[in-house]
Amino acid sequence: MEQHSALSQPWTFTKMHGLGNDFVVLDGVRQSFSLRPEDCRRIADRHFGIGCDQILLVEPATDPDCDFRYRIFNADGSEVNQCGNGARCFAVFVRRSGLSDKNPLRVETRAGQMSLHIRPDGLVEVNMGVPILDPAAIPFRAEAPAREYALPFRGQALPIAAVSMGNPHLLLTVEQCDSAPVADWGAELEQHPAFPERCNVGFLEIQDPAHLRLRTWERGAGETLACGSNACAAVVAGQLWERLADTVQVTLPGGTLEIRWAGPGTPLYMVGPAEVVFDGTWIPEGEKT
Repeated sequence: MEQHSALSQPWTFTKMHGLGNDFVVLDGVRQSFSLRPEDCRRIADRHFGIGCDQILLVEPATDPDCDFRYRIFNADGSEVNQCGNGARCFAVFVRRSGLSDKNPLRVETRAGQMSLHIRPDGLVEVNMGVPILDPAAIPFRAEAPAREYALPFRGQALPIAAVSMGNPHLLLTVEQCDSAPVADWGAELEQHPAFPERCNVGFLEIQDPAHLRLRTWERGAGETLACGSNACAAVVAGQLWERLADTVQVTLPGGTLEIRWAGPGTPLYMVGPAEVVFDGTWIPEGEKT
C-alpha cells in the first residue's frame, strides 16, 4: 500500500462489533494511507474520536494464496497478530463493501492464514488454526510444555494455562466471573515478565463440560465485552485440564460464541455474529477545519 504522511481527503470507515467487542474497519484496498500509532489512538478515543477497542485494516494480499491481508491495531496503537471477533467482522465488511463475494475467504495475518466462512444463517465460522502450546512459540518463559503452570504472582503460585492463538493468552479459573479481579489483576498480568510480548488474560468460570463464562483483559485495550481468540484459548485450556468437551458455548459479557476443538494438533473453529453499527468518514489530525 502506498504510504503518505497525511491524507488530502477524509478516510471512510465502518463501525462494527462482534458481541460488543467493537472495531473501526478501514478499507485499504480502495484508499491509500499510512495508519500511524497516533492515528489509532485518536480513532479509538471514545470521547474525542470514533471509539473502539481495535482498528481493522483490509489490504490487498501479498500472499498469492490469499484474497486479502488482515491487520489489527489496538487502541494504544500497537499492531497485533490476531483477533477472532475482528475476523468475523472482516468477512462481513468485505462482502458488504463489494470487495469480494467469495465464500469462504482466505486472508493473511501476521499469525498466518485464516479461513472465514459466512454461513446461511448469517453467523461467521472462522478456522482459527492449530493452537500453539509450545512455550517458546507462544512466547512464554517456561522450561517445558505443561497443561498447567505455576506463575509467580503477588507472592503466590498462580495456576494458569498458556496458549497462543496467533497471540499470547494467559488463562486462569475463578469461582464466579462476575466477581473476578479483572480490573485489579488484568493490567499486571498482561505485563507479567513470563510473557515477553505481553498477553491477553482470561478469567474462566467453567459451568459444565459444554459451557463456560469468560471475562477478558486484552493487551493494549483493557477489559472488553468479548475476545474471540481468548474464548478459543479458554476452551483449549479447559480441554487440557480435562474439564471441557469438544464443543463449548462460551458466554462473554457481550454474548455467546461456539468453539469447537478436537484436541492438540488439530485446527480450532469459532462461530459467532458480526454486526454493522454505522458508516462514516474520519478527518485525520492536521486536516480538520
